Formats: sequence, C-alpha cells, structure tokens
Amino acid sequence: MRSTIGKYVVLPSEEALTAVTLWVAATHIQTALQHAPRLAVMSPTKGCGKSRVLDVLYETVHDPMMTVNTSPAVIFRTIGKIPPTLLVDEADTIFSPKAAGDSEILRGLLNAGHQRNRPAWRISGPEHKPTPFPTFAMAAIAGIGELPDTITDRSVVLRMQKRKPGEKVAPFRTRYAAPELNALRDRLAAWLGPLRSTAARMVPPMPVEDRAADTWEPLVVIADLAGGHWPARARAACLTMTRHEAVQDEQTSLKTRLLRDIYRVFERANKPEALPTLDLVAALIQDADAPWAEHGAKGLNAYHLGNLLRDFGISPANYRFEQGRQAKAYLRNRFLDAWARHCPDLIPADTAPEPGHGSAPARPALGKPPTGPAGSLPVGPPGGPAGPKRTL
Repeated sequence: MRSTIGKYVVLPSEEALTAVTLWVAATHIQTALQHAPRLAVMSPTKGCGKSRVLDVLYETVHDPMMTVNTSPAVIFRTIGKIPPTLLVDEADTIFSPKAAGDSEILRGLLNAGHQRNRPAWRISGPEHKPTPFPTFAMAAIAGIGELPDTITDRSVVLRMQKRKPGEKVAPFRTRYAAPELNALRDRLAAWLGPLRSTAARMVPPMPVEDRAADTWEPLVVIADLAGGHWPARARAACLTMTRHEAVQDEQTSLKTRLLRDIYRVFERANKPEALPTLDLVAALIQDADAPWAEHGAKGLNAYHLGNLLRDFGISPANYRFEQGRQAKAYLRNRFLDAWARHCPDLIPADTAPEPGHGSAPARPALGKPPTGPAGSLPVGPPGGPAGPKRTL
C-alpha cells in the first residue's frame, strides 16, 4: 500500500508517506478506535497534488464519502454506528471569511467527530423530538491555504508542494488505477477485520502527549499490529511531523500577531493611506506588550518586517507624503486581504478586496522593466481611488 500510494502522488516526505499509509489502514478499524484523526491536506497554490491524494484515498479507505459542497445536515444523517470515511475537497471555499453560516456547523461537526461519543443534537421527525446524531468519523480535508486551527490541531498534516522537474509519478487513470488500489484495500481490510478487538484493547506507548497522542494513536496501533519496522517508523513519523507543525504554529502565530499589531498602529494613526517603514517599525517596537523589541538580535527592523510579511504578499513601496517627502512605506490597502483572511474579526468582510478587483499595480521605477502583476495584491479597495501618488 505504501509503495503504491507513493507511485501516484509525491508527498512532502517519507514520514508523510508512512503517515498516509497508516491513516488509510486505520479507517478500516474505525469502530475499534476512540479517536478519529483528521488528515489535513494543504497546499499553498493549486496544482500541488492535494486532489490526487483524495483520488487515491477514495480507492483505498473504508467506505469513502467524497464531498465538495455537501450540507452538514446530509453528513449528520450519513454518519452511523459504522461511519464512512469523509473526504472533503475545496475546504478553502468552505472555511473562507465569506462562507455561509453552514461552514461553522461543518467545522463543529469535524471538531466533535475527532472523539467518540460527541453527538450533535437536533430536533428531528414529525414529533420534533431532540435526536442525537453521531459525529465520529475519520475525515480527510483538502484545501488551498491554511485550514482552521481547531481542525489542524486534530489532524495529521500534509503540506503539499508542486513536484520538482525530476519528480515523476505514474499517470492516475481511475479505469486502470482503481482495480490495483481496490485490491490492496480489500487485502488490508481482510487482515485488519479479525484484529479489531485486539486493536480496541491496545494502549501503545506514544512519543507525544495530549491531543497529538490522541490523533496519532490509531496510526501507531496499526504499526504495532503490523510489527517489523513499522512501530519504529510510525513513531519517527509522529515525532518529525508533530515537531514540524509546532514550528509552523509558532511562525504562524507570530505572523498573525504582527498583522494584528500593524492594524492597531494604523488605527491609532487614524487610518492613513500609508505609513513610512521606519515609523511602522518604531511603533511596533514601542509596544511594551508586544515581542518586537526582542525580535532577532537587536529588535525588529525593516528587513525583518519585510520577511515576516512576504508570505502575505505585502511589501513596501515608494510613496510621496505631504510636503513632497518621499520614503519607503507600507500602504494600508495592501493589508486588507491579509486582515480579512487571517484576522477576520478586525476588519468588516465587505471592505476586503474581492479577487481580481482593485486598482492596477504601482508603476515601476524609471529605467526598470515592468514586472507582471502575478502575486501582487490590490492597491486600492473595490471601487476606490486609483491608489496613492507614486514617485518616478
């Protein structure tokens, strides 16, 4: 199973390939588990293979239920004593700031379903009786960008990337690939079927604690049942991948804190169109409750600020202030999209830039060839002015 999955998709690491293989196997003993780990398949852009991962999972997991825009009510009524394996694609549209109210219901369902005996109560039937609906089911969730923290915290996380030129995979055609994967699925289910009661009694030693242990325990149980090199390989994957996510969480939290602190700096300055880079850095450092005075060796500087904001597509630009003063500055409009996505409680959704909207990118400096607009954020809000004055 491990080699066949690796034939069709390029996963971020050998540890990730091991984790996916064990996760697939664990779906076949869901009824023996106390926790149903999520598999979060995230990519920074399209074309990174996340949908192909779901294609492979569909042919290998227990009773797959593929969903793109299924209502929570349908999912509530589908999960039973022998739950399906939920495969949720395009999660970035489900959990975007502009998603409908059902997204919060689905998020709650996915969070509750990580642990057994967390039913959702609804009024049901002609007599309108309170009825508990099971939520416990393993789920793979794929999307572009970050998933909600409450979901990734309950997940084995795959951070997909585009394939390098030398990385090859076998063409995936359902007509030819499905029989091979289905045969492996059936052999896996036949092996694990008689072992369900054994798996239910197992309390394997774990290299991690708390929720990470809850999430990875089913995978380690499978590895211990398999024996051989699998127990050591599973625990090594657990340690490597959870440590990587801990680093990601720390960096993400720091960058989100920066976005929030910059928002407050602009608010205190009465929302100017732009703030000089040096002034913005100075304001951040002066906040005694913020970590910026201790950031790096000598505190936050313009270089650090640019690095931290690069992942959001935000960079400084030449700007002409009053009295003709020119300086490198950060434009407030360039933060609107990042604030709406990562700090939606700070900025009303209707002020966030719509995809494809906004004014044209700033003119390049004289004598340099123009750069393409790819990856740049709007300079002005929808329907707003064409942008600030620029220096030549």
